[in-house]
Amino acid sequence: MSDTSVDIGNNSAAISRADVPATEPSVSDYFALLKPRVMSLVIFTAGVGLIVAPGDIHPVLAFTALLCIAVGAGASGALNMWYDADIDAEMQRTAKRPIPMGKIAPGEALGFGATLAIGSVVVLGLTVNWPAAALLALTIGFYLFVYTMWLKRRTPLNIVIGGAAGAFPPMIGWAAVTGSVELSSIVLFLIIFMWTPPHFWALSLYRANDYERVNVPMLPVVAGPDETRRQIWIYSLLLIPVTFLPCALGMGGAIYFGMSGLLGMSFLYLAWRVYRHRSGPVATQAARKLFRFSIFYLFALFATLLVEHGLGLHVGLGWA
Repeated sequence: MSDTSVDIGNNSAAISRADVPATEPSVSDYFALLKPRVMSLVIFTAGVGLIVAPGDIHPVLAFTALLCIAVGAGASGALNMWYDADIDAEMQRTAKRPIPMGKIAPGEALGFGATLAIGSVVVLGLTVNWPAAALLALTIGFYLFVYTMWLKRRTPLNIVIGGAAGAFPPMIGWAAVTGSVELSSIVLFLIIFMWTPPHFWALSLYRANDYERVNVPMLPVVAGPDETRRQIWIYSLLLIPVTFLPCALGMGGAIYFGMSGLLGMSFLYLAWRVYRHRSGPVATQAARKLFRFSIFYLFALFATLLVEHGLGLHVGLGWA
């Protein structure tokens, strides 16, 4: 496959303006660099990993771990926006980010992100433990160097492989308590890893024009919408069995088992609608519904684990 990187020399006028911000950046501009909506999901899944992990952790250390994970996730977002500023300016979905809007200069975003990245890893290592810090460093590096710089503009597998970055947070939370990586934490990783392709491909189906405009080889652009729908259906079928693995390992009980089944059937129904409807407003609506539901789906799965552990019901099935 040929290199599809966008020529940074052909940046839009928005990026040219971003070189020298017209006004001093505000706190809200820097906060937007952190991708707060993505950060919130990272904090939540990391928190679940921390709570369901065996063993105890002091509340202050637990808070510190989650704060460092949140800051590290925000650093990843800022560094991603720095590197992708050229294509963000051309895409409708991202054109109002701080750098394309000229509110923050690219160099400032780079310095901000790098400082937060290094700081979050060092503080996590010094205050909690170094295995968790190493996983956080791996997450930030994977998102920036593997996904953003290498995969995103070169291959339609960008989301499949790059999705690992978003799947690490529960492993980091788990390691903050145990100081290790265990099979149960890997299962939490796998759930998010398998969830990411159908989640993001649903978005890319109705945002394909954006990616095509900036030569980013998302699956709908390279393989077409029909193949994307087929892949969404395949990955959805693969995802559902993975979500039952916590029951086999004793992390999930009867409540989680039932919720996984109900949510899984709903997910498959929406994925099937995406696969079945190939054109027109109905197809766009089906993709939007799957994308939105997928966010609720992941939240509900992890929230159920959280509730079960809070109530002491996670061994209800006795599979482990």
